[in-house]
Amino acid sequence: MVKGSLPVMRYTMYNRFIIVSFQVIFLLVLNIRPVIAQFPSASKKWAIADCFQYAAAHNIQINTLRLNELSARQDLLVAEAAKIPALSASAGNTFNNANNIVAGNNSRLINQLSAIGNYSVNSSVILWNNNSVGNKIREQHLLTESAGLAVQETQNNIIILITQAYLNILLSRENEKYIIDLVSASAESVNQGQMLFDAGSISKINLMQLQAQLAGDKYLLVQTQNQVRQNVLSLEQLLQLPADTLFDIVTPLHVEAKEILPTLAEAEQAALKSFPEIKIGRLNTEIASLNILLAKAAYKPTVKATAAMGSGYSDVIINNVSPKTAYLIQTGNNFYQSLGITVAIPIFSQRVNRAGVEKSFIAYKQAGLNLQNIQLVLLQVVERAYLNALNAQQAFDAANQQLVTATESYNIANEQLKLGAINSYNLLLQRNQYVQAVQAYTEAKYTTVLQQKIYQFYMGSPIIL
Repeated sequence: MVKGSLPVMRYTMYNRFIIVSFQVIFLLVLNIRPVIAQFPSASKKWAIADCFQYAAAHNIQINTLRLNELSARQDLLVAEAAKIPALSASAGNTFNNANNIVAGNNSRLINQLSAIGNYSVNSSVILWNNNSVGNKIREQHLLTESAGLAVQETQNNIIILITQAYLNILLSRENEKYIIDLVSASAESVNQGQMLFDAGSISKINLMQLQAQLAGDKYLLVQTQNQVRQNVLSLEQLLQLPADTLFDIVTPLHVEAKEILPTLAEAEQAALKSFPEIKIGRLNTEIASLNILLAKAAYKPTVKATAAMGSGYSDVIINNVSPKTAYLIQTGNNFYQSLGITVAIPIFSQRVNRAGVEKSFIAYKQAGLNLQNIQLVLLQVVERAYLNALNAQQAFDAANQQLVTATESYNIANEQLKLGAINSYNLLLQRNQYVQAVQAYTEAKYTTVLQQKIYQFYMGSPIIL
């Protein structure tokens, strides 16, 4: 039997091993999938839309405001439930141990242990209170809506910050790209200078100037590469990514820096219509007006209906001298019901109600001033965005013309150096002008893109690169 059962045991163990292995793999997949779904894969670079989406889902400040919105919704449910009658039940049992006088014999005391039970169900509902319940429900609706708009407001602010950080990376990478080309051109100039020096066409100091320029370009390249890493880190921290996340962004094939700007009047009207700050200000004004009604309701009577039913029993457990009555008979005999109307009429509140009304009017006026201030600030921001976009576009046009001229001059200087018509000093002058022109052009380009995107964002257009 032992020899015959050995293959069966091996087969059973092998099956169990396979089953357990599949279970482990399945559990690992279930545990890993949510983590992978949170981020693009290491091979996939983040587009700006990915950054927006991730920040909207994971930003701590945004999620905190979402929790505030959920809390406001709970307050709304409580306010709506005020229309429903309140219902409560109570049950209690008390044990008393005392020396009691025996009935019919006042001079005799007897120690007794007794039990007393009371059971009741109570209900109440407000029948009339000058519509305070309805006004509170309306107020909580507005507060919930305002909490949701606060989420949108913070998302808008983070979108602008992400756009700035994203474009800073593109700017530094474009600088890195042309500085790499610059290093190659400087290396070629050193090689040409070496040949001219060997031929006796230029002096040693001219050759050293070319070599010094190459070393300076390499140092500038290192600085630019460090700036790229710093800008990537800034965006990564803005997104609140874990430190060990592999993060890189998509570089668009083409970034358009020349777009037609909408008029300032169109942008102002669009911002006033769609931006959450304005909606929050208007909601606060409505909430303040409802608070006036709630404060005035303190002068009005409140009518409430009440109902109750209950029963009770008592029993002497030790040393009972009276006939016992059964539990069910007692509770049946003691069963009672009540129904009533309560009218609460405010007469004199020591000026509390009047002060509440006056303060509610003050709060309403303050809410109106806050709305005016929000509108004024938003219009100023839109106007500043319009001027920034307009100025950036004009600066870009000027930088573009400067770059065309500087590039042509630098190319001519390179050809003249090859022919020996100029020395390295003159070449370096043209080269420095070219470098400055490229830097000014690149910075003006991305500044223009950023200002245009921000201005269009106030128009309600999504930011797309």
